[in-house]
Amino acid sequence: MNRITTTTDVAIVGAGPAGLMLAHLLQRAGIASVAIDVRARGEIENTHRAGILEQDSVRLLTESGVSDRVLRDGYRHAGIDLAFGGGGHRVDLETLVGATVQLYPQTDVFIDLADARARDGGDVRFGVSEVSVADLTADRPLMRFTDAAGVRHEVAARILVGSDGSRSICRHEFPDATRRQFFREYPFAWFGILCEAPPSSEELIYSHSERGFALISQRTDTLQRMYFQCDPTEDVADWSDDRIWAELQARVGANGYVLKEGSIISKTVLPFRSFVQEPMRHGNLVLAGDAAHTVPPTGAKGLNLALADVRVLAEELELHLRGEEVALDRYAERALRRVWKAQHFSYWMTTMLHRLPDASDFDVRRQVGELTSVVSSAAGSTYLAEGYTGWPS
Repeated sequence: MNRITTTTDVAIVGAGPAGLMLAHLLQRAGIASVAIDVRARGEIENTHRAGILEQDSVRLLTESGVSDRVLRDGYRHAGIDLAFGGGGHRVDLETLVGATVQLYPQTDVFIDLADARARDGGDVRFGVSEVSVADLTADRPLMRFTDAAGVRHEVAARILVGSDGSRSICRHEFPDATRRQFFREYPFAWFGILCEAPPSSEELIYSHSERGFALISQRTDTLQRMYFQCDPTEDVADWSDDRIWAELQARVGANGYVLKEGSIISKTVLPFRSFVQEPMRHGNLVLAGDAAHTVPPTGAKGLNLALADVRVLAEELELHLRGEEVALDRYAERALRRVWKAQHFSYWMTTMLHRLPDASDFDVRRQVGELTSVVSSAAGSTYLAEGYTGWPS
């Protein structure tokens, strides 16, 4: 069967938030792109994901003309609660570092970006199959796929971008001899629920207890997202609604909180790990977002890192396409500096708040001592606030 062959400046494998934001920024700079994704648009829209956006992420969405819905429908949070040792301790992000975060689900970020690409006439193909890339060191590397109607395509581009998530095919195209992969596995997961209930708190609660970690997040005025630490092999079928609420109430109740309960409409177990692939460039292929790195969700860095990647990548791609060859290497260097800071911050938050399976009484009390040091120290609280609200690019 013949392929339809087209050319473009940048071919983007993966049309989630990272890929769509990159395509949007490139179009604003007069650079053409084609973005594809194996998932249907509706599938991505109906995948529930949390969303704490750093201040720079909010600014990127609004100032680039994607949408101001993040300001209208999102919830501005000027602090978080660290709950431990029998009480709650508010970390005032705005007072400490002059920055806030916005509660706005990743699903809505995707919808805003997909709508903006449709509005602006962007070339985005959802529901494709048989995706592959080739000729990565040639002047015109190739992106091949079969579209949703069964038509085969070959796109020749000046640059390929792999923003195809944590199961990326693009990162496996890097030669084994030139790539390094860094992992950190964690011996726990999050049991997440979506429930129909009013908010239990105006801001997020990060709760440490002898029973394990719990996170009380939000979604809307009537829909809430909550998590508690569990074994990665936990079966959601073993957890009735009553058992879930009892566990959540016990974990936050140890620190003086009471949750507002409601009907649970979704249950899932979310294993997590830390991962980085270096380098982020091979020939004319570069990686961005989860294709290059993943972090535990404790520090709320995943989506923000992806958006930070493509903000820098769009700048350096424009220079590269104008003839500045070192620009793509500079992108990788700039991105990785932030990635490793975020890896440390996420690891720190995770290990400070979660109970290890073999933790002794000493280990638990030591964590309380660490948390006490953070909230009782202006320097400690400021470090947490800087990491949580995000560092400048």
